[in-house]
Amino acid sequence: MAQRIDVSDLDLYYGSFLAVQGVTMTLEPNRVTSLIGSSGCGKSTVLRSLNRMHELVPGARVEGKVTVNGQDLYGPDVDPVGVRRQVGMVFQKPNPFPTMSIYENVAAGLRLNNKRIKRAELDDLVEQSLRGANLWTEVADRLDKPGAGLSGGQQQRLCIARAIAVAPEVLLMDEPCSALDPISTLAIEDLIAELKRHYTIVIVTHNMQQAARVSDVTGFFNIADVGQPGRLVEMDRTEAIFSAPSQQATEDYVSGRFG
Repeated sequence: MAQRIDVSDLDLYYGSFLAVQGVTMTLEPNRVTSLIGSSGCGKSTVLRSLNRMHELVPGARVEGKVTVNGQDLYGPDVDPVGVRRQVGMVFQKPNPFPTMSIYENVAAGLRLNNKRIKRAELDDLVEQSLRGANLWTEVADRLDKPGAGLSGGQQQRLCIARAIAVAPEVLLMDEPCSALDPISTLAIEDLIAELKRHYTIVIVTHNMQQAARVSDVTGFFNIADVGQPGRLVEMDRTEAIFSAPSQQATEDYVSGRFG
C-alpha cells in the first residue's frame, strides 16, 4: 500500500559540507512527485535520503526527520536494510545483475527476503512483477536469458520489476529515462502513470517536459551560489509550478532563463 512521506527540517551533509539545507515537504500516496532544478542543487541527495542510501557515502550524515506513514526512518531501532525494502530505488543507468538471468534478476530480492520461498510461489511473483513493469509479454519465452542482454529500455523496466517484486510502499526514481531513447522513455512514463495507483513515486528529472507530463506535484530546488547548500524553493501542483509559480527563481528556471 502506498504511504505518505513527511520530511521535516532535513539537512544533508557530506563530511562537514552542508549539501542541502532545511527541506520540509510532504509526498502524498498514489501521486508522482518530480524534483527539478539545476545540477548540483541536491535533488538526488534528497532522493537518496528517503531510503537511507545517502548514508552509504563515507562521511555522509542526515539531520532532521523523514517519516513514512508516521515511522521515523532514522529512528535508533530502525534497520536501514528494512527501509530500503520499504522504499525501493530505480537508478539513472539500468543496472540489472549482469551474471543473472531475467528471472533471477527479479527473484533476487525475493530470495533474500524469504529463504524458504517455494518455486511455484516464486514463479508467480516473478511473472506478477514483470507484468507490473509491462515487460512480461516481451520476455516470457526467454526468462533464462541474461538480463544484461535486453535493450536499455527493457533493462530499465527489468530494474523496475526487481524493485516492485519485494512489495515496497514507495518507489524512488533517479533520472530513470536519461540514458534511454524517446520510445523507451515513453514506455517508462506510461508505466509510471500506471504504477502510481499502487505506490508513492518520487522522480528526479532534468527533463522539464517529462516532469510536466508524468508528475502531479513538482518541487523546485535551487542553489544560491557555488559552495552554498541546495534548498527547496517551492513545491506545488505541477500545473501551478509550470504556469504560475509563486517564486521568481522558479519562474526563471521553468521558462529557461537560467539553469
